Amino acid sequence: MELASAAVAAMQQHRQLDARAAEAGGVLLGRLIKDSMDVVVDQVSLPSSADKRSRFGFFRAARPAQEVVDVAWQGSGGTTVYLGEWHTHAEDDPRPSYIDRRDWRRIVKRARFEQDALYFVIVGVASVAVWELSRTGS
Repeated sequence: MELASAAVAAMQQHRQLDARAAEAGGVLLGRLIKDSMDVVVDQVSLPSSADKRSRFGFFRAARPAQEVVDVAWQGSGGTTVYLGEWHTHAEDDPRPSYIDRRDWRRIVKRARFEQDALYFVIVGVASVAVWELSRTGS
């Protein structure tokens, strides 16, 4: 999976650099490269006013995010698809919490997506980490 520089820059604008900064997040959007296993995240949604945000928690509101996915899909003629989720952590090198892992498994079970797996990005203060979760849960 490749993260386009514009997508990384958009996520990094929400790093929790201040001691009071709340977590932020959104969805990953991009392309499945035909006749290959390659996936490119071209863009990300930004936090909406409907999201629930705290210093150590983020709950993405479904409706605004789904609207972003729908507009991207329609505007691209069906080539831009939902690829997963991103959020921030207030730690240098982010690691998923128990809640993150539980939520990721729930998303993979319930979400409709074309590819075999979804990607989950956590943006830390100093680094960005990516996890892949397949339909089989691995």
